[in-house]
Amino acid sequence: SSEVLEAIENVIQGVLQSLAQKKAPVLTVANRADWRNIEYKDSVGLQMRPGCTTKQIRSDCPQSARRFALILKVLSMIYKMVQSNTYATKRDIYYSDTLLFGSQSIVDQIINDISCMLKIPRRSLHVLATTKGFIAGNLSYTEEDGTKVNCTCSATAVTVPSNVQGIKNLTSHAKFILIVEKDATFQRLLDDDFFNKVSPCIMITGRGVPDLNTRLLVRKLWDSFQIPVYTLMDADPHGVEIMCVYKYGSLSMSFEAHHLTVPSVKWLGLLPSDLKRLNICKDALIPFTKQDENKLASIQKRPYIACQPLWKKELEIMAASKLKAEIQVLTSLSSDYLSRVYLPNKLQFGGWL
Repeated sequence: SSEVLEAIENVIQGVLQSLAQKKAPVLTVANRADWRNIEYKDSVGLQMRPGCTTKQIRSDCPQSARRFALILKVLSMIYKMVQSNTYATKRDIYYSDTLLFGSQSIVDQIINDISCMLKIPRRSLHVLATTKGFIAGNLSYTEEDGTKVNCTCSATAVTVPSNVQGIKNLTSHAKFILIVEKDATFQRLLDDDFFNKVSPCIMITGRGVPDLNTRLLVRKLWDSFQIPVYTLMDADPHGVEIMCVYKYGSLSMSFEAHHLTVPSVKWLGLLPSDLKRLNICKDALIPFTKQDENKLASIQKRPYIACQPLWKKELEIMAASKLKAEIQVLTSLSSDYLSRVYLPNKLQFGGWL
């Protein structure tokens, strides 16, 4: 915490020195939204280049003066929390003054900017993200406050903890981790008691694009147990994008890639090639929108796809057909096809990429 306080004091000292010299104070942050600032490393995923371009948030410029003030406001809140060893969620910060901040997304961006500017992980700033992910299966652990959590005996899923770094005593006999894109599919597998039937496993869902805590937990599970990590996504560009976030990281959080990415993630399904192999009826597939075409084209250009020839092939199948499918399409074969046939066969015969 002394490191965090010192980093914030250095920023404020810089502002005061500028004012003393009758200069307009300026904050310098890395340009996180520029692909040119990102490099792909096999062992880490997407990470920020050492000498990346920066942008200046000036206090004397109408376009950025408001952002400058908001960053200082949030820095003062973080400083008080670190000093008093208290925590707040990003929502707490937004609701402390909704008129001032204007929207939750502005608070989210500012916290990421601060984390990147100070080169300090967000959880060390005492800011917790609101968790939306769920976990179930062969796992038990102790939360920071001593609460014991057992995901094994639960008929309902457990919410991903809001302080992943604080959990300890992780115990599991799981043979693999299954990341499920959507909540509906996750619940279906839970109802079918999937994590006990095939072989013990841990199931986790970020319910769409994963929040920070879900990504931190997948990484912590992988670090702790070193077991295979598979993903079950829709066969569409959005599903591929989400899988890439778990495996390679995201553009906006590339400065924290070392704590977040799981380079060993495998694509288990739903593969575009599976649709033909399983004779899925064309009527059950959904035509691409223009947005889908653009998203797929952008994914195909990313540096990591060149290192994944089998993924590249699947994306080419998707691009050629201009059709997408949700995991639910498997119910057209039978209501429990996913948990009874599809996943057990894939896991037994190595049907992942």
